[in-house]
Amino acid sequence: MNKAKFMLIVVLAAVLAVCAGVYVFVSCGAGGRETTSAAPTVERTSQASTQKQTEPQTSAETTTQTETTTRAETTTQTGTEERTGTQTTTKTQPVDENNPYAYAGIKPVVIDLGASPWNLILLNINRRLPFDYAADLAQAAPGYSTKLDARAAPHYRDMFNAAKDDGLTLVPLSGNRRISTQKTNFENKIAYWENQGYNKTEATKKAAQTILPPGCSEHNAGLAMDICSLYTSFENTDEFAWLQKHAADYGFILRYPAGKYDITKVSYEPWHWRYVGVAAAKEIKASGQCLEEYLG
Repeated sequence: MNKAKFMLIVVLAAVLAVCAGVYVFVSCGAGGRETTSAAPTVERTSQASTQKQTEPQTSAETTTQTETTTRAETTTQTGTEERTGTQTTTKTQPVDENNPYAYAGIKPVVIDLGASPWNLILLNINRRLPFDYAADLAQAAPGYSTKLDARAAPHYRDMFNAAKDDGLTLVPLSGNRRISTQKTNFENKIAYWENQGYNKTEATKKAAQTILPPGCSEHNAGLAMDICSLYTSFENTDEFAWLQKHAADYGFILRYPAGKYDITKVSYEPWHWRYVGVAAAKEIKASGQCLEEYLG
């Protein structure tokens, strides 16, 4: 019995071996089709993997970085100042050495000194003297060091003496002012407004509302005199009343009258009197015009 069982096991083992061989043969013969069908699965997996690796380059994070870069470049390249969100970035503009205030929109043209009579040159925020201009000067009134253009000074002296005969002193507070001094005063005013919280451009524009940029002031030409006071209340004095009545007889006009700011771009200054010559002064007084209007 034991021998018979042993032989049966041997036969079964042989049969199983034959079956296994047949299966291996069939599998190898069909292996090309299996590999072909499996290959697309591997390829799709590879493509999916590649897509997952490339997608972050166009993700929200990358977009945010790109937008930030674009905003930064734009902020650097455009305008004088831009606000992006809650951040403020001030850009540096090239400085024009002939006009360091051009970045604030202050771009006065240099006047042609030979284009009009010396006493009728027009200076304002749009028109300036050459920066190397220097007037020939003379003492404006006896007992005072204040000076004017040597051609205008005798006329102020005559007016000063006439007022003195009437018991009034037309104190010559400020006459000729060097362009370099005007520059210092103007930049001090800019610094004042910057300390009030304005940026450089805004501070420069505000400074120009109360003091003209260098070369733009009639003081730089030696043709204007600030008389007695630097306060609007000067209009209530006897000296101001005398000037209103007699100044034109000596060639002087109230340069910045009330109600003319839109034209002159300078607020009312009852103390600022400008020499234009007797004929022009009388015509301006009679017409009620400011100098810009008179000169057209």
